Amino acid sequence: MNYDLLMSSNAEVRIALDALRRIVQALRSGGSDDRPRTRVSPAQLFALQQIAKHPRASINDVAALTFTHQSSVSVVVQRLVARGLVEKVAASDDRRRQRLVVTARGRRVLANAPAAVPERLVAAISGLPSSARRAFARSLSQVAVEVSPAGSALPPMFLEGAPKKPSRRS
Repeated sequence: MNYDLLMSSNAEVRIALDALRRIVQALRSGGSDDRPRTRVSPAQLFALQQIAKHPRASINDVAALTFTHQSSVSVVVQRLVARGLVEKVAASDDRRRQRLVVTARGRRVLANAPAAVPERLVAAISGLPSSARRAFARSLSQVAVEVSPAGSALPPMFLEGAPKKPSRRS
């Protein structure tokens, strides 16, 4: 292999990995020092912000707004409900359907929270020219397939783990 080509390839790999590290670091930190004070994960904050922007959204609506599978959003919404940040209310047109509403406590959390990093990530990717966005999506998907375990399940929302299993304490 040509040395100059190898060095160019190494530089591109390093640039890509540095970019991924910066994104992961931003996601972990929540983008600000406010996260520890609000005690809301980046995924929960993103979902909470979308619910606030789209009053009476359903879980399926929030899944579409966050570009996440419904099952992952459902777990995040359950956590928001358990913390008293969101309420589920019956839809006025069909009492069998539930709509999501941010509570007063949820609004207080939002008042002290920065823009969610996943929201900024969506905006950054959406802002790419369509050809670059397609190439980025294709390339990143290919990398994800290569590094993910075979048969892995759908990933949860950013940095939001699977629900904790109840402990078996006597």
